[in-house]
Amino acid sequence: MRRVRYSVAMSLDGYIAGPNGEYDWIPMDPDIDFGALFKQFDTRLMGRKSWDEAQRVVAENPGAVMEMPTYVFSRTLRQADCPGAILSNDAVKTVAELKALQGKDIWLWGGGELFQSLLEARLVDAVELAIVPVLLGKGIPMLPALGKRLTLELEQHRLYRKTGTVLVRYTL
Repeated sequence: MRRVRYSVAMSLDGYIAGPNGEYDWIPMDPDIDFGALFKQFDTRLMGRKSWDEAQRVVAENPGAVMEMPTYVFSRTLRQADCPGAILSNDAVKTVAELKALQGKDIWLWGGGELFQSLLEARLVDAVELAIVPVLLGKGIPMLPALGKRLTLELEQHRLYRKTGTVLVRYTL
């Protein structure tokens, strides 16, 4: 069965973006092999806010496109608002169906609210954090709120010395 992996950069104080959605504090460590990372996935999941930001980035940097089927979860967007993506308003049902299909792992890309809803539905298999040594003080939290405590198991860790970023992967 395919795994859903929440892979995201996070500040040391638990934010995935600044108060205005900014992520200019995330360093591009030259030792991180993004090409190898992207090859582990064949499907990407995004919430509406992450989709909007991804579209802004692609408009500014056309070469930034990562070719893979992308599912956008929103109750307000229409399919016409998501060119090249598959729109769904039922994340739990859609992700459960995707996990049952053959393929590579599924990348839950950004979005603390989508992460929370899929985590509560027990559809997230791994949490991968690139912990960046910066304190933002406020911003968008990695996990808005969770109704119960979950214990995770450390699967992998790595220190990137050039930036001080620590990558950790936990399984549920």
